Amino acid sequence: MSNNLPIKFNEVLQLTSIGVDPSSIGFKTVTMESDKYICVCEKSNENATQVAIIDLNNPSQVNRRPISADAVIMNPKGGIIGLRAGLTIQLFNIDQKKKIKSHSMNTNVVFWKWISQYKIAIITSTNVLHWSIDDDSAPTKIFELNKSIIDSQIINYRTNDELTWLIVISIASKENRIAGNMQLYSTEKKASQIIEGHAAVFCMVKLFHNPEKSNIISFSVKSSNASLIHFIELGQPAPKNTPFPKRNVELFFPPEASDDFPVAMQCGEKFGVVYLITKRGFIYIYDIESAACLYMNRISSDTIFVTCPHDLVSGILGVNKKGQVLSISVDETTIISHIENEIKNPELAIRFASKNNLEGSEELIVSKFNRFCEEKRYEDAIKLAASAPQGMLRTEKNIQYFKSLPNQPGKSPWILQYFALLLERSTLNETESIEICQIALSQDRSSMIEKWLKENKLQYTEKLGDVISQYNLKFAMSIYLRAECPSKVISCMAKTGQYKNIIIYADKIGLKPDYAVVLNDVIEHDASNSIIFANMLIESGQLTNVRDVAELFVRKNMIKEFTAFLLEALKNNDPNDGPLQTMLLEVNLKAAPKVADAIMGNNMFSYYDRPTIAGLCESAGLIQRAIEHYTDIYDIKHALVNANQLNVDWVIQFFNTLNVENSFDCIKEMLSNNLQLNLKICIKIAV
Repeated sequence: MSNNLPIKFNEVLQLTSIGVDPSSIGFKTVTMESDKYICVCEKSNENATQVAIIDLNNPSQVNRRPISADAVIMNPKGGIIGLRAGLTIQLFNIDQKKKIKSHSMNTNVVFWKWISQYKIAIITSTNVLHWSIDDDSAPTKIFELNKSIIDSQIINYRTNDELTWLIVISIASKENRIAGNMQLYSTEKKASQIIEGHAAVFCMVKLFHNPEKSNIISFSVKSSNASLIHFIELGQPAPKNTPFPKRNVELFFPPEASDDFPVAMQCGEKFGVVYLITKRGFIYIYDIESAACLYMNRISSDTIFVTCPHDLVSGILGVNKKGQVLSISVDETTIISHIENEIKNPELAIRFASKNNLEGSEELIVSKFNRFCEEKRYEDAIKLAASAPQGMLRTEKNIQYFKSLPNQPGKSPWILQYFALLLERSTLNETESIEICQIALSQDRSSMIEKWLKENKLQYTEKLGDVISQYNLKFAMSIYLRAECPSKVISCMAKTGQYKNIIIYADKIGLKPDYAVVLNDVIEHDASNSIIFANMLIESGQLTNVRDVAELFVRKNMIKEFTAFLLEALKNNDPNDGPLQTMLLEVNLKAAPKVADAIMGNNMFSYYDRPTIAGLCESAGLIQRAIEHYTDIYDIKHALVNANQLNVDWVIQFFNTLNVENSFDCIKEMLSNNLQLNLKICIKIAV
């Protein structure tokens, strides 16, 4: 096949290559309930049988077990196997090697299959039953088979996800052809409808421009006078969905395959397509929404007798009589080009690309958008811009264009209509998020931003947070959190008084913030509580640079807070804190000498720079403190010149600590510099 095909087609496995005998490959011996496992009933010798369990993720390791059974079906998720031998049906957990449950039927089982991870459908010659694996109940009758079905060979049974719609598919020889008959049953209405058809599938697909998925049944028929594929919505559409109109189109069979007919259908939900396989090995791919045939070709010269969805690629997996396990799926890289250039359907190419977010139709889309704008079909332009694949039209340029359009009387501005459509369908990108939030804030509609945040409609970026922070710190913090901007989160917490949360958050994410910067935010928004936060930092043990915080208080001329902060931080009188002890006293000696005097009077600190503090004490008029701190007799003599300002008893006591020589030098200095004021105290010292 050509490399430019709109499909990916490959052989996943050849059963004969892993030891499966060709005689064991057929409709009655091979089952494939999902794309995870294949089971084969084999003959190990003349009299014994065995079951080969093939894990499609590890096909070379075939698990063969000596089990005697007429039919074997593996649970879609694996681990549990269903066995049927005569009238007995059993369920085994093959991992735990134990029987889960069993049941003896009153009549032969003509068809059975897993319809979910927890339920098996069993069809007898007269009834359809469901058998649950998670309790001890017997199979439960769901509905009776119509006579037209009873007289036919049942080849499949399908259900929708909710098990509210069920369909039995059968074939029978009629007038030299294979006729198909189906019985559609509604569990809600408890009613059946007989439909002529060979294959069917239920599809839950999101149609273009619809917000919710639609419940579609597709079935195909090769009758005596027509070959058709149908697409019909079942039940009522979702409240905001546009109803899906019934569609049917001709199912083309080439002249060389005039006797061909459908045998299997599967849904590719990701792309909104149906895969149809015929008896002669042809594959058809239909777009559900338009009922257009996207591709048709022969992929196997042998009958594909069992299929299942290939979930990994949203395709179809099938096994043919040669033992080939084939995978067919849409090729995202070529399908749009194929629709545009081979099918010659540019509108479908645009819609399919837009719906599935695929590349390949860029030129078509830009041309169509420009045409809408030129023709002033702004509503159509908005719809196209909102839905174009890869967000190719969701640009700053087009936002500004929609903003520039003249308003219509009685209607919202075009830009708001555009954003409303985007919000209905998807999450906004960064540019859109910023633009719409600015509009909402300018209109004092912050409640809308709160709504979008709850619905996760915005792209959370630091830039968006910066825009919002000018108006609402709470919303901004929510955005910064989701955008993983921890420094901005902490800043918002600081500005909104969430001091404990700052410490908790920083610890949780292992962050060591620059707390001086954080404290600055606190000061700017609530200076009165800054010391509370600063003390929290001390208590938490997270503060690594006390000096930075202290210097910030000084720069802000918050001496009271500075003092309270350092008194708490330095209360242990640690030798390593000498410079900070010096800073505390130095600042207060310059700004609040009485506070410094009280601190020194309480003998709280031992490791500050005593000479430096001594000089500052003298400059501040704290002569006694200066003398207590000086160690050089020259400095002491200089300070004692003002001894008349000191307590006489303290001066006398101080002189008792000096030797005779130093005492004499000090008295001499005192008298020579201030004889009149110091004579009296000098006499008392001498006496």
